Amino acid sequence: MISQKLALKIFEGFSIQRWTDLVRPFDMVEMDKAAEKMVLAYIIGKFEEERGEAVDWNWMIYASLFDLLRKIALCDIKAPVISMLKREYTEEYYRLNEWVLNQYKALLSDDLFSKFTIYTGQKAGSYSIPEKSRTAARVLSAADKFATLRELQMLSVVNEPERIEEVYTELMADLQKFLDMPGLQMLMTHQKPYKFIMKVEQLRFQVRWNQTPRVPKTTVLGHCYFVAIITLLLCMECGVEVSDKRLVNDFFTGLFHDLPEAVTRDIISPVKQATDELPNIVKKIEDEIVNKELVPLMESFYKDELIYYTSDEFSNRILDENKVSREVSWADINKIYSNDRYCPVDGRTVRIADHLSALMEADISIKHGITSEHLSRGRDGLLASYSSGKIINGIDVSNLFKEIVR
Repeated sequence: MISQKLALKIFEGFSIQRWTDLVRPFDMVEMDKAAEKMVLAYIIGKFEEERGEAVDWNWMIYASLFDLLRKIALCDIKAPVISMLKREYTEEYYRLNEWVLNQYKALLSDDLFSKFTIYTGQKAGSYSIPEKSRTAARVLSAADKFATLRELQMLSVVNEPERIEEVYTELMADLQKFLDMPGLQMLMTHQKPYKFIMKVEQLRFQVRWNQTPRVPKTTVLGHCYFVAIITLLLCMECGVEVSDKRLVNDFFTGLFHDLPEAVTRDIISPVKQATDELPNIVKKIEDEIVNKELVPLMESFYKDELIYYTSDEFSNRILDENKVSREVSWADINKIYSNDRYCPVDGRTVRIADHLSALMEADISIKHGITSEHLSRGRDGLLASYSSGKIINGIDVSNLFKEIVR
């Protein structure tokens, strides 16, 4: 079971501010950057697959988590300082890596800590990245650089050129190394993928629980990445062996589960449930707007997959022999449809992660002394929504939620 300490540690990504030495038109936090990086990695990676390159999505997903954990541990050290340590003070850089790992040793499972240790060695150059994962590593690096560039471009509106020109020049030089990638080329030249990212970035400006004061504030985009990470961790502990493809499906379903809100905005749950028929009507309207405004910005070679991730996102489902999405039980996924050709998704696990995120957003603010009727009612409702002892997708949800808010 995910411990309270691990969940709270990951949640710190919502509090770590970026670009604190510049004028910022809105809060820029690590969780939002991690989210945008993975959306960009998905797009760039799909272009790589389209031209025949194999992308190790499983490696990439874990790498994105470990990057965030490192950022949380090293939040006060700027990236150029880390780079200089690695380049000029190798011994101290290794010791710093050991210190980071020690911060998480008691929080992570043996398997996850082993993966984190190996990835840290790969980042340091002590271990080679496996051949099958090198395209994924390049894709993730390109996505990281471009996500940083997008932040800088947004900051340029309110900062004098002299404040940012050196960083901008360095970023553009770094991105040159990846311009053989068609996806990055399309983003850099502001073609269709760029327009899609511009829509996704609107989730970065939308604050959750917008009707009440709350700390820390969390955006829809950051929430989506947190849900994806919690889904990953829950799948690792669900009691059955989950294939790499299934894990990837679950992660990206979590990452994209609120994608329609990029064009519909966040409609809070009490409003959605104001009448019996309203949830279905809202869903229908959302689908129509998404088909009109978002789908045309998706490339043909990933459109169907992305729609599959965002449609019926909270149901356990597979693609049948006719490539039609069909809801099935979790038991049937494990016994009958575990083969990758069925593209299984543990949608109910994503729902648990979504509710866990909302629970933490309310509970943490209340514990910081910033509370309201909305937050108290939301927290209590989430705690009461799962009966004691009921197992969903191998998870005792009531016990998990009590652990998180204890």
